[in-house]
Amino acid sequence: MRICFGQCVLDRDTWELSVDGRPVHLSPKGLKFLDLLLTNRPRALSKEEIHQKLWPDTFVSDGTLTSLLAEVRSAIGDGGREPGFIRTVHRHGYAFSGAAEEVRSAGEAQRPRPRLAYRLYSGPREIALEEGENILGRDPEAAIFIDHASVSRRHARVTVSADGATIEDLGSKNGTKVGGRLISGVQPLADADEIRLGSVPMTFRAFPLSGSTATADSRV
Repeated sequence: MRICFGQCVLDRDTWELSVDGRPVHLSPKGLKFLDLLLTNRPRALSKEEIHQKLWPDTFVSDGTLTSLLAEVRSAIGDGGREPGFIRTVHRHGYAFSGAAEEVRSAGEAQRPRPRLAYRLYSGPREIALEEGENILGRDPEAAIFIDHASVSRRHARVTVSADGATIEDLGSKNGTKVGGRLISGVQPLADADEIRLGSVPMTFRAFPLSGSTATADSRV
């Protein structure tokens, strides 16, 4: 699916931003921040909510969010004293305030969707895996940030599709293990698989997606 606003197009399938028909570089965190604002438009998101979505269970300063906002505004040409797309809500957070339209490609409705919801568990932390590519690593811009010295900046990639989930090591220094064995190449993941990135243990879980809500029996 693509979402269009002004002269900008955010392609959620390829995870790319284009402006005036030309690709524009935006960091993974910047793309996720922009997508978060678009998804929740026109609701204003608090800084606390944005921090939780972009850097779950990780402390970052408000300055990091301010820098990310500046990066996104520069990429979409939203500058000056009166920004047209991203509105600052004083003492609260930010909101997407411009007009935007979601556009589906011709074959998108027929594309199979994942039948399961996938999660990674690391201690008390629960990490939702999104459809498509999920980069795990110590890079603050990684989709899943893991702040541990044994984890490389771009350590591994988990890919979610209608066929299931796979994991691939990205040439990390300390390797990626599944079930106690170092992996090479793309490795399919199964429910309850034990994963280790460097010395960080994680558990992969798969859950059936909820169906429609049943009608309640009025006699109860």
